[in-house]
Amino acid sequence: MAERLLESATQTLTEAGVASPRVDAELLLSHVTGVPRALLVQRARPTEEHRTAYLELVDARARRFPLQHLTGQAAFRYVDLEVGTGVFVPRPETELLAGWAIDAARERGRGAVVLDLCTGSGAIALSVVDEVPHASVHAVELDEVAHGWAERNLLGTGVDLRLGDAFEAFADLDGTVDVVVCNPPYIPLDAWESVAVEARDHDWQADTLADLVARILLSGPSGPTPA
Repeated sequence: MAERLLESATQTLTEAGVASPRVDAELLLSHVTGVPRALLVQRARPTEEHRTAYLELVDARARRFPLQHLTGQAAFRYVDLEVGTGVFVPRPETELLAGWAIDAARERGRGAVVLDLCTGSGAIALSVVDEVPHASVHAVELDEVAHGWAERNLLGTGVDLRLGDAFEAFADLDGTVDVVVCNPPYIPLDAWESVAVEARDHDWQADTLADLVARILLSGPSGPTPA
């Protein structure tokens, strides 16, 4: 039955234009049944309850809801994140940005103060504290829903997470920050048509990145090494 479900789901996702239909079908069935993806055909014995839940998820994926929102999990560098509706799913290229911040924090040495603006799910802040445990990591998120996801992911890590405007939340850190990193969840309006449906329908849009960068440079805490 597992193989029949997978074949049907793969066909549905293919017709919907999903880029990796078989992989997504397998990941969703693994999520529902708890059976590792590599062992689905051999070991999965989906119940009627599993089947109903699975078909609902496949339908949502066909409507291009992000896979990570449906499974509630997103892998990022060496950490796993909880994600869902209301928070930006970290992209692979964001791992590169996190790597730059991590390298800069390591260069600064023990006690480096790292500031993550627009933290979203907390992906970058979590990666920094995971890979540079001697750093002092601070993060801020304006949106309450996204902040809630960051709270889940950063719980117990020692990261100083704040809710508020990125340009007002850290006045107490002026002159002490070593590294500032920011990955705002935006899609430029002039790139709308070229962006995957999952991103453009579920992530925030902005007119220009230049406006955001200018505010960071003019209003952010003083003394940073941008990352």
